[in-house]
Amino acid sequence: MPSPSTWVVILSTVAATLLVVLLFQNFATAEKKIDEKLPKLYETDDAEFRRSLSALLGPPLVEGNQVETLLNGDQIFPSMLAAIRSAQHTINFETYIYWSGSIGREFVDALTERARAGVKVNVLLDWVGSMKMDTALLDEMKAAGVACERFHEPRFSHWGRLNNRTHRKLLVVDGRVGFTGGVGIADQWRGNARHPGEWRDTHYRVAGPVVGQMQSVFLDNWMRATGEVLHGEAYFPALQPVGPYTAQMFSSSPSGGSESMHLMYLLSITAARKSIDLANSYFVPDELTIRTLIDAARRGVKVRILTPSGHIDSETVRKASRSTWGPMLEAGIEFAEYQPTMFHVKGLVVDGVFSSVGSTNFDNRSFRLNDEANLNVMNADFSREQQAVFEADWARAQRITLQQWRDRPLSERFWELLARLLRTQL
Repeated sequence: MPSPSTWVVILSTVAATLLVVLLFQNFATAEKKIDEKLPKLYETDDAEFRRSLSALLGPPLVEGNQVETLLNGDQIFPSMLAAIRSAQHTINFETYIYWSGSIGREFVDALTERARAGVKVNVLLDWVGSMKMDTALLDEMKAAGVACERFHEPRFSHWGRLNNRTHRKLLVVDGRVGFTGGVGIADQWRGNARHPGEWRDTHYRVAGPVVGQMQSVFLDNWMRATGEVLHGEAYFPALQPVGPYTAQMFSSSPSGGSESMHLMYLLSITAARKSIDLANSYFVPDELTIRTLIDAARRGVKVRILTPSGHIDSETVRKASRSTWGPMLEAGIEFAEYQPTMFHVKGLVVDGVFSSVGSTNFDNRSFRLNDEANLNVMNADFSREQQAVFEADWARAQRITLQQWRDRPLSERFWELLARLLRTQL
C-alpha cells in the first residue's frame, strides 16, 4: 500500500493535471482563426458589401427600422426604464455588468413591478460581470416572479467554459422595442460624462423588423443557460416598417462562430474607400487587423482611432493597446485618447454609410472568447449622426503623435511589453 507521502504526490499530480486541463479548455479555442488578409472586392456602398454582410454574418439586413442614439446615462437609463415600465407582455434583459447601487436598485424595482403585474420577465446576467451585485437584489427579483439566470456560473458542467462570458447588452420589450450598446448597470454610467465619476458611453433604442433579430440573439443565450425555448406572439410579434434604416443584428460566440465579429470588422475595413472612424474602450488589435488597417491607410483612407486615456478601468489593456500603435502611426493612422473620463464607447463608422455599434470591444476577448452582439446600420443619415458624435468626442481627446509615441519612457515600454504578453486574454 502506498505511503502517505506517496499519496500526497499522487493527489498533487492529479490536481495539477486537472488544473492544466481546465486552463487549456478555458484559454484555448478549437476554432481556426482568420489568418490571411481579405482581398478588396467591393466598397461599402456597393450591393456586394451588403450581400456579404448578410451571407457571412448570418441574419439578413432588413429594411424599415428606426434607431435612436442615446448619449450617456442621463439619456440611456430613463429611456430603458421607460420601456420596461411600459411592458405589457414580455421583457428579455441580458447584460454583462450589473453592480449594486442606485441605478441597479431602479432596474430591480422596474422589473419586479412588471413581473408582479403579470409580465413575463427574463433576466440573464453574466456571472463575472455581476459579482459586485448584492445577491439580495437577485432574491428580490426571483421572489417577484422574475426568471433570473447567471451565465456560466461555476459548476462542474461549466468547467470548460468559465472563460467564456456573455458581454452582450440587450433589452427587448414586448418583442417590439430593443436596446443595445455599451452601457452596464452601474452608477459609474450615471450622468453626462462631466467628470471622471461619470463614464462616457452610447446606447441605442431600436424599433422595426430588426428587433426580431435582437430577440433571437437574446434567446440564443437564454436557451443555453436554461434549456427553455421562448416563442410565440408575445416574443415575436409581426413587426411593420417604422423608419428608414436598413439594419442587421448579429452575434458571435466561441460555441458557434467566434470569428464572425472579427470578420465583420475585417470586411468593413477592407471595403473602406474614404474614412474609418473607430471608437473603442479596449483597442488591442491582432497582427492581421493591424495589417488590414495599415493597408487601408496606405490606399488613402483616413483612419482615426479613439481610445481611453488614463481614466480607464484596466490599465493593462491600455498598455497592451499602446504597444501596438507604432506601425499604424507610421502609416498615417491618427490616434487620440479621450480625456474627461472613462471612455466606454464601441462604435465604427466607415465611409459615412456603414455603422456598427453594440457590445464588442476591439480585442481578442471580444473577437474569440466572449459572446457579443452588434447592430449594423446601412444608412448615410445614421452614419452622419454617429460621425457627429465621434467628432464631439474627438474634440475632447488628446492626439498622440508618432514622435510622442517614440519618446515614451523606457519604463512605460517595459510595462507595455509585459501587458502585450497577455493580449490573447484581453
